[in-house]
Amino acid sequence: MDLRKIKKLIDLLEESQLTEIEIREGEESVRLARQPRTVAAAAVAAPLMQHGGEHSRPPSVADDNPSKHGGKAIPDGHMVRSPMVGTYYASSNPEAPPFVTLGQSVKAGDTLAIIEAMKMFNPIEADVAGTIVAILVENGQPVEFDEPMFVIG
Repeated sequence: MDLRKIKKLIDLLEESQLTEIEIREGEESVRLARQPRTVAAAAVAAPLMQHGGEHSRPPSVADDNPSKHGGKAIPDGHMVRSPMVGTYYASSNPEAPPFVTLGQSVKAGDTLAIIEAMKMFNPIEADVAGTIVAILVENGQPVEFDEPMFVIG
């Protein structure tokens, strides 16, 4: 499919009230989707608000409930939360070692994991430097928006 046609489809999607459009031409197909502005704003705002004070994080459906994490209390430290709904992967492929392990030192910007959402693989990066003191999700597990995934001490 011609790139100009795809750009026209993007313009059509932006100008209309549609949230998704899919076009097929022979064996080729293009699917464009957009999130409602309120969802996109919340997804962008949540990681930014993690650096603030005690009132900076919005209430979440994904509580820090110890029963959700095998009955174990979550250690103190900087909580890295899922910025989206998807499937958590600890490594880039099944044969590769995990990006991080317990006790490993990380720098801000280091990749901690990947979340697959809508057939897109999104790297999850450390936003602070420190040591991984807890990994709260398992490889292949579905994660929710704002669900705790790592604790960096």
